[in-house]
Amino acid sequence: MEKTYYNPADLAKFGNITEWQSEMGRKFFDYYGEVFKEGALTEREKSLIALAVAHAVQCPYCIDAYTTDSLQKGADEAQMMEAVHVAAAIKGGAALVHGVQMMNKAKELTM
Repeated sequence: MEKTYYNPADLAKFGNITEWQSEMGRKFFDYYGEVFKEGALTEREKSLIALAVAHAVQCPYCIDAYTTDSLQKGADEAQMMEAVHVAAAIKGGAALVHGVQMMNKAKELTM
């Protein structure tokens, strides 16, 4: 197996975070479980959102987990890639809109 900074086997150990702080860990996992239950959004839609966010925050564990989860919940490759492009557009737009702050500051300093 190729050596990487992120060990894919660590994803399976996620539940172990409760070992060093059981009360907060349980609260997190209870909340996490509730968030992903069917509600106004389907479980598939929530999984696609999670996949997009995983790319925006660049979490390889989340990308692996929500790629698997999205497929298991019936998403197809085109839907998953579209979600990734939505994340890329939002992240790119967020970086660019901060250019207005830079422009404002530059104008303030050069006037």
